[in-house]
Amino acid sequence: MKELAIISTIPARRRRPVAAAVLSLLVVAAASACSAPAPTTAPDQPSAAPQPVEPDSRSQPPWPVPTDVTARVAAAGLDLGPMGTAEHYHPRLRIIVKGSEVPVPSNIGVDPTTGAMSALHTHERDGTIHIEADRAGETFTLGQLFVEWGVELTTTQIGGVQAADGQQVTLTSNGTAVSGDPARLRLEPDQQIVLQLP
Repeated sequence: MKELAIISTIPARRRRPVAAAVLSLLVVAAASACSAPAPTTAPDQPSAAPQPVEPDSRSQPPWPVPTDVTARVAAAGLDLGPMGTAEHYHPRLRIIVKGSEVPVPSNIGVDPTTGAMSALHTHERDGTIHIEADRAGETFTLGQLFVEWGVELTTTQIGGVQAADGQQVTLTSNGTAVSGDPARLRLEPDQQIVLQLP
């Protein structure tokens, strides 16, 4: 408050213009301190668009958990956040490729930095899929799990393993054969899923 002490020593008729000048300087200083930093790119240059996530259609098993969890969860149409409590159930998935069991890794759909999880995720390496939904009756599919995992799943391919001519991926749910696209299989409580590629 040194400024006010100095102003009070000035004769009354000159105080008002000096006070106005000091006030103007303070306003300018405050405004410049609060101004936004200059952009690092020219305004006419568009910012880089986020790259789409592609499933792994080349590698052989076992397939690791991806590192770009947030992008893959978003690609599956889900988000990371606190777990829902409206529904909680556990289907189980076995994958058999050319006669060998392929492990389903732990922490699919789990952000390793924050621990945030999507409603569809894994914790163990035993094929247990955890569904913790915030709305009752919400639909989750096997394809969403594979999108989060980053592994290609079609009627003729799992990851980089392709079916031989005339063959395709076989799928059973609770022992019953399911035809069509395996990615479209709806996940259900206590469901036993076997995905096999000869």
